[in-house]
Amino acid sequence: MQLLSTLLPILGLSLSLSLPTTAYVLQDDYGTSNAFFDQFTFFTDTDPTHGFVKYIDRGAAQNAGLVSADGGSVYMGVDFKNQASGGRQSVRISSNKSYNHGLFILDLQHMPGGICGTWPAYWLLGPNWPNNGEIDIIEGVHEQTTNLMAAHTSDGCTIANTGFSGALQSSNCYVSAPNQASNVGCSISAGSAQTYGAGFNGGGGGVYATEWTGSAISIWFWPRNAIPGDVSAGNPNPAGWGTPVARFAGGCDVDAKFRDMQIVFDTTFCGDWAGSVWNSGSCASKAGSCTDFVANNPGAFRDAYWRINSLKVYRQ
Repeated sequence: MQLLSTLLPILGLSLSLSLPTTAYVLQDDYGTSNAFFDQFTFFTDTDPTHGFVKYIDRGAAQNAGLVSADGGSVYMGVDFKNQASGGRQSVRISSNKSYNHGLFILDLQHMPGGICGTWPAYWLLGPNWPNNGEIDIIEGVHEQTTNLMAAHTSDGCTIANTGFSGALQSSNCYVSAPNQASNVGCSISAGSAQTYGAGFNGGGGGVYATEWTGSAISIWFWPRNAIPGDVSAGNPNPAGWGTPVARFAGGCDVDAKFRDMQIVFDTTFCGDWAGSVWNSGSCASKAGSCTDFVANNPGAFRDAYWRINSLKVYRQ
């Protein structure tokens, strides 16, 4: 190319080639065997969001049937057999690796969402929160029907209401932003019921792709019957995917606000979000409080599980 650039002016011609963007190559394939869990750390401390939950370690989770892998998919669920007066058993895992930029593609067959009392999330989290950022890729509470995506940062990060198909809910990513409730951050809701909970599970799940570059963090979703061929083939090209459902960009230095983030999956109950909105939603008629419902209705949580077909991280 350098030789061509030198020769063309001599010949009186110009170079007007449109060069392709750098392709993504596979960095990490987390697989679907029990080795999947070797690449994660099980969180067993008190829930930072004050959930009515007891996070248990890998051994306890395996013995209780809360985690398993059969080579075809990975299962992560919650206890749905026992009364839980002190909090329902669940798992929260964080990847041993941390990332700076990348393309994260999750093929998910089933999620725990759409059930009263639940607050599941698939997210990216940096150390020393909120100084190194948080991106919530899948998140919701109770019988929510569409996905809510959000970013949480230190002061000085806002997003523009452009470049995505979802609906902007809040634009200031700072966790203590004025004129926003505490820790709302900047958030974008999806428009389709296929993106979360019952609608997602009823359609056999789908794929979430998250591209993190120095200029933006963008999220795409496709239901099971509309996954792009390049994604299925393992040669993902975001340039051909069209408008993302969410895009976090605008008045924000992405590289300054999002660093060294780990992949996190969890399912908690009640807590700061789900507990605070119990009385204002469709679940209030089921019990006097969120914790009462979660403690005394184990069978309600049989379907509160993640079923992962694949998790891959690509880099440029």
